[in-house]
Amino acid sequence: RLEESGGGLVQSGGSLRLACAASGATWDEIAVGWFRRAPGKEREREGVSCISRRGEIIRYADSVKGRFTISRDNAKNTVYLQMINLNTEDEADYYCAATRIPEGCGQPEEWEYDYWGQGTKVTVSS
Repeated sequence: RLEESGGGLVQSGGSLRLACAASGATWDEIAVGWFRRAPGKEREREGVSCISRRGEIIRYADSVKGRFTISRDNAKNTVYLQMINLNTEDEADYYCAATRIPEGCGQPEEWEYDYWGQGTKVTVSS
């Protein structure tokens, strides 16, 4: 089971740190990705970032490079997404997801991931 936390309301230019905690899994056997669904885009979830099992491979969407940082603490079964310099285009429901692919963490794309959290909302005011 995956559970996100850390969402909320922030002003444009502000920061948030999201956390994804897992239970019932061997954490270092799964890669984790962060996805987001913007308001009005009910079907589409954009892959934001992902991190491989041991953290050696990390990917970011071009839209967040230089502003978002993903990390994991396998001792705490938690993956973090540090977000700085947020803007209104970052406003979305953010989801973490897990996959057992043996290497890497995918592109990431939705179809590559099997387990999903319920999401946490990030609201950015201008």
